[in-house]
Amino acid sequence: MEFNLEEVKKVFVIGLDSAPPELLFHRFIDDLPHIKKLLEKSIYGPMKTGIPAITIPMWMTMATGKTPGELGLYGFRHRKRGTYNDIWIANSRMIKEKAVWDYIAEKGKKSVLIGIPPSYPPKKVNGWLISCFITPGPEVDYTYPKELKGEIERVVGEYIFDVVFRKENRDEVRDKIWEMTKKRFEVIRYLIEAKDWDYFQFVEIGLDRVHHAFWKFFDENHHLYPGKGNPYENVIPEYYKLLDKEIGKTLKLLDLDETAVIIVSDHGIKAMKGAFAVNHWMAEEGLLKIEDMPREGGPIRLDKVNVKWEETTAWGWGGYYSRVFINVKGREPKGTVPPSKFDDVREEVAERIKSIRGPDGEKWETRVFYPEDIYPVAKGDRPDMMVYFDDLNWRAAGTLGYPTPYLRENDTGPDDAVHSEYGVFSLYLPGIEESKVTSLTIYDFAPTVLKLFGIEKPLKGRSLL
Repeated sequence: MEFNLEEVKKVFVIGLDSAPPELLFHRFIDDLPHIKKLLEKSIYGPMKTGIPAITIPMWMTMATGKTPGELGLYGFRHRKRGTYNDIWIANSRMIKEKAVWDYIAEKGKKSVLIGIPPSYPPKKVNGWLISCFITPGPEVDYTYPKELKGEIERVVGEYIFDVVFRKENRDEVRDKIWEMTKKRFEVIRYLIEAKDWDYFQFVEIGLDRVHHAFWKFFDENHHLYPGKGNPYENVIPEYYKLLDKEIGKTLKLLDLDETAVIIVSDHGIKAMKGAFAVNHWMAEEGLLKIEDMPREGGPIRLDKVNVKWEETTAWGWGGYYSRVFINVKGREPKGTVPPSKFDDVREEVAERIKSIRGPDGEKWETRVFYPEDIYPVAKGDRPDMMVYFDDLNWRAAGTLGYPTPYLRENDTGPDDAVHSEYGVFSLYLPGIEESKVTSLTIYDFAPTVLKLFGIEKPLKGRSLL
C-alpha cells in the first residue's frame, strides 16, 4: 500500500456513536455509496472498544489514549464517595488529560470540535467547539468561543444536542432524530467552509438513539420483534442512508487529495435480550437487606425503599453494565464489611454473580472486572466491580418491584439494544488506491491521529501508520 504522509494536510473525523462493523461495513454497505467509496481507499476494520463500553468514557479514551481509570470516568453517573445515593454527572471539567487536539494545538494547528462527549461546559481550545449531548439546552453557552453560538443559530436556528429516545411515541423520536442530524450536518458544512482548520472532529449521537429506540422493529431475532410489515422496520436502514447522504454532501467540501478522513465509533451495538434486576437478585441472595421487599409495582428506585444498610453487604447500579459496590465499614455511612475482609467478600460476591444463569437456566457468559486489575490506575469514584451480564446481552436494572429479576424490557423506558465490544474504524488516506482490512483497539486512535500530524507520544495504543 503506497501513501505519503506528507500529502496529509488536514484530518477530518466522522464520529458515529455506536456504529457496529456488522451493519456499517457489511449488511448496509451496498446502500451507502459515499461511505463505500471511501472504504475502497481506506484502512478499515472492527475496533475493539475499552471497558466499560459506554459513550462518555470511550470518546474521551479515544481522544486521550488514556484508560477510563486514568481519566476517572466510568460512565455517565458516578457515586459520590461516602454516600449511598448521591451522584455526580460526568462533564468536561473532569477531563485533565490532553486530547489529540491539545497536542495538535502545541504545533499551532487549529481544530473544529463538535459534539464530542463530554464537552459541556465548553472549554477553551485552539479553534472552535460546540458541546455535546449532555448540554442542558440551547439557552446556555455551548460554544467556544462564545460568539460562535450566534453563528450557529444564524445557520440552523435552535441547535439540537440530543433527543429523548426512551419514549413510546416513536414517530416523535424518529422525526426529532432526523431534524437533529440534518441540523448538525448543516453546521458541520458551514464550519468546514467558514473556519481555517487543520483537525475537524464531530460526533453524531443520532445513530445511537436510532439503535436504542428502533432495534426491536428491525431485528427479526429480537424477543420483542413485532413482525414483518411493522411501521418502523425500516427506520434504522433509512437512518444509515440519511447519514450516508449527509456524509456525501460533506465530503464534496473537502479536498481529498490532502485530507485524511476517519470514520470511527465508540462501541458497537446489539439486541438486548432483557434487563436483569441486580438489586432484586442481591436481596434474594441476602446480600442486600430490604424491609418489605416489593414484588410488584416496579420500577421502584432503591432510594425509595427501606434498605437496612446496617445489615447489607453489597448493592448495584443499573445501566448497560452494572456497577456493584461493597458496603465497607468506614467508607460507607453504615458499612458492614471490615476493610480487612474487603477482598474476600468482593471475591465471594463476584463468584456468585458469575454463577447467575438465564431465565431458562441457560449458562451466561457474565464477566466481572475489578477496576484496579484492568487499568494502570483507577482514579475518582470507581465502583468495586464492573459487571457485564451475559457478555452485555442483558442490561442491568437497578430498580425493584418485580416478581422476578428477569425483565423482558428496560426499566427506564423503551430501549431495545445494548452496547457491544466492537465499534468501527476506517482511515482514508490521500494517494492510496486500494483498501486494507485491519483490526485495532480504541487505544490506537490517538497515536494514529497524532502520527498524521508528525507527533509521537508514549500512549497505550499504537499508530496504524
